[in-house]
Amino acid sequence: MNQILVTEKVYVTPELKRKKAIYKINFILSIIVIVILLSFYIHSEYAKNQEQEISEELLSGIVENTENAETTVNENKDYNEVAQDDVWRVFIASTERAQQNNDLAANQGTTKVTTAKITTNGKEYEYVGRIKIPKINVDFAILNPTDEQLVDWLKVSPCKFYGSNPNEVGNLCIAGHNYRNKKFFSKVPTLLVGDKIEITDLSNNTLTYVIYDKYTVDPEDIRCLDQVTNGKKIITLITCTNDSKQRIIVKAKELT
Repeated sequence: MNQILVTEKVYVTPELKRKKAIYKINFILSIIVIVILLSFYIHSEYAKNQEQEISEELLSGIVENTENAETTVNENKDYNEVAQDDVWRVFIASTERAQQNNDLAANQGTTKVTTAKITTNGKEYEYVGRIKIPKINVDFAILNPTDEQLVDWLKVSPCKFYGSNPNEVGNLCIAGHNYRNKKFFSKVPTLLVGDKIEITDLSNNTLTYVIYDKYTVDPEDIRCLDQVTNGKKIITLITCTNDSKQRIIVKAKELT
């Protein structure tokens, strides 16, 4: 016997209509959120690529300058430059640090040997040397920013934060961002006692420093900036822990 199949008609209730409308709205909102997040990601990656290009351009410039051993002396430049990046805010706000700046300026004078380069982004960057850490593939110019410049310049390359000039007696303190990747000082927390750091000054002199201490401090602890080195040449690397709540300090002394 043939059977006739009859499809039951579905009655669309007001509640079902409301659920369908909510689903459509949520779907559209989800698409909008995804597009916004994707736009932020693309913009962020573009900015990082631009900063990487500027960083490489600066390194190329310092290589050319050090090979020619050309230097520029800036006289009577304010030595009491105070960095104001959020990452270093507690360091900077310390009155002890300000006093150390004053003492250092009095003991060493205000003359600084620097050179500058105008990059393709139209900005002029001043730098004092070059830092290489073979173990973690670090090779960057050491920039020399003012307080207003530090926030932007740290995105381009490690910066001189405080202290003596490269390869001079004293404690050269170099700050670098920890982006938790392979960029700048992200791998500095993996360094060990005995690892080596190479510093090249603008006279094309390269000295090797060996790490003798590494420790973690709270942001308000600025003892790593101390300039009492008993006539020795010291390097201090400063970066953030992965959670940005504390500082990783790496100390190295000239290898003799």
